[in-house]
Amino acid sequence: MSQLAHARTTILQVAREAGASKTSVSRYFGGERDRLSSALQARIADAAERLDYRPNQMARGLKGGRSRLIGMLVADIRNPFSVAVMHGVEQACRERGLSLLVCNTDNDPAQEREHLALLASYRVEGLVVNTAGSPDRELQALVAQGIPLVLLDRELGEVEAEVVGLDNARAIDQALDHLQDQGYRELLYVSEPPDQASPRQARLTRFRQGIEERGLSGELLCRSLNDPNVLKQAIAAFLGRPGSTPRALLCANGNATLAAIRALQSLDIRLGEIGLLGIDELDWCALVAPGISTLAQPTESIGRTALECLVQRQPGREHTGPARRIHYQASLIPRGSTRRES
Repeated sequence: MSQLAHARTTILQVAREAGASKTSVSRYFGGERDRLSSALQARIADAAERLDYRPNQMARGLKGGRSRLIGMLVADIRNPFSVAVMHGVEQACRERGLSLLVCNTDNDPAQEREHLALLASYRVEGLVVNTAGSPDRELQALVAQGIPLVLLDRELGEVEAEVVGLDNARAIDQALDHLQDQGYRELLYVSEPPDQASPRQARLTRFRQGIEERGLSGELLCRSLNDPNVLKQAIAAFLGRPGSTPRALLCANGNATLAAIRALQSLDIRLGEIGLLGIDELDWCALVAPGISTLAQPTESIGRTALECLVQRQPGREHTGPARRIHYQASLIPRGSTRRES
């Protein structure tokens, strides 16, 4: 059959092409695919592709009171963790016939408030929030409107919302255990400022507790990493102290790991002379000799679970009860950066 321009193709034509009812096609594009058999879903998908059919989501939202939009608010869209989790959310949205609308705040509280108002105006059916600020009042207003929320690796005051993210305390324990097992006894903890970012606060708190429990020596560098000289000076001072005890850097996230590698290279210090372990697996970590040891987060699962939580909390769903805290475990990927030179 010849293709029709999608602007003129109707849902009825798709139904006829697929040998299905108009109701079934409507359910397929309306987020109720789980009510259809796999074979029927495949026929409808093939028919829509042949006819180049594209549903008018805005019209569907006006007619049925649903926008089919999921909003996602991220603190820094350049952060590899945010991008990886966003991919998981988007994939899960696509499978359910939803569209993802992403807003980047650049860690600006004013932008957070503006974007939240924008997302509300689009009548999003759920919101995934990964912010560095504390827009509690704005988020509470959305909850009052019946919009389900998922906080991505964040705890924000009294906001009633699901939380999905990493078990930060356990991740720090994994890092400390690995570094101790490799013989490192003096550690420099490198992090961006922990203020208004609950995962950074949790990791820092557990680092302090963990080194005391293990009898390790620890120092902190928790400030902006935008000035490379600050980190260079801190690392040089850390390594320049008297003694021959093996020393290592523990980087609290991917940004800190990248900044630490740049500082070490500018100081002409080879990994092996100093250990390094980073939280978050980045594409280049396996490429920087002798390989950067990391704790990898299951970002795809975190993103998909965030969307599933939103769907379960939508009006009309049976899920009730208090908001859940769903914490995933990191996976240690040991490489040469934590293998001490003999």
